[in-house]
Amino acid sequence: MLYSKTTPEQKRLALREMLASGTIQQFPGAFSPLSARLIEEKGFAGVYISGAVLANDLGLPDIGLTTLTEVATRAGQIARMTDLPCLVDADTGFGEPMNVARSIQELENAGLAGCHIEDQFNPKRCGHLDGKNVVDLDTATKRIRAAADARRDPNFLIMARTDIRAVEGIEAAQERARALVEAGADAIFPEAMKDLSEFQAIRDAVDVPVLANMTEFGKSDLFTVDQLQSVGVNMVIYPVTLLRIAMGAAERTLESIKATGSQEAQVENMLTRARLYDLVDYEAYNQFDTGVFNFQIPGVR
Repeated sequence: MLYSKTTPEQKRLALREMLASGTIQQFPGAFSPLSARLIEEKGFAGVYISGAVLANDLGLPDIGLTTLTEVATRAGQIARMTDLPCLVDADTGFGEPMNVARSIQELENAGLAGCHIEDQFNPKRCGHLDGKNVVDLDTATKRIRAAADARRDPNFLIMARTDIRAVEGIEAAQERARALVEAGADAIFPEAMKDLSEFQAIRDAVDVPVLANMTEFGKSDLFTVDQLQSVGVNMVIYPVTLLRIAMGAAERTLESIKATGSQEAQVENMLTRARLYDLVDYEAYNQFDTGVFNFQIPGVR
């Protein structure tokens, strides 16, 4: 009710422990606080908060137009709804190294368990589009160093994302991953890997946890958790899956209403009123009200 019963500090420790467990962890992407509760209820290990989803939900493309305030606010709203650790996409850190430092502290304040910062130019591109540009190694490592130095909770996860594979190839990605870890990254997110062998190459290059992005319609095939674990991946995200399926259902329902004059044909596909009330824990609020407002107002004399 209202907020998670697990503190941000406990969530951060849980994230660290699960990444060290030797078992791959699945983090579906939440597009709203309520979707995060659904992710938790279905037994997943954690929640991912995609920068693309946050931008798209605002009607914007994923090119770095969202601000730190927008991302921290929405990510905090999602994180408060679940006992699971939440990892958020912090794009390029929202500016120069000092801005990166502030971003880390704002995300800590918002209750996140960790974030990832990438090595693209700003304005950036979606990681699975062509024509990306990456910053030089000095700039990339300064971002990660600033992030690591700024955090106050040592368990807040600083993940470095690199997009250099699409620009300079897998060997360059290995070299950059090693440099980012040396700069202070706790984990590596190699974006747009071509196949399992490339994930294996990153695994061989670093001793920290590695993340795989299983986004639909992207550069990577949609590998199973068993396939990814076989090459040493520690975490897999499904960043836009729930938003895509929800918007697809919304589009089909609107078309049905327009065509038939009623939503009747789509009712069977909807979340029922009872199920929605269950997800928002309506009964707990009702019991709370009853427990608090259990007095009689004295009559007027």
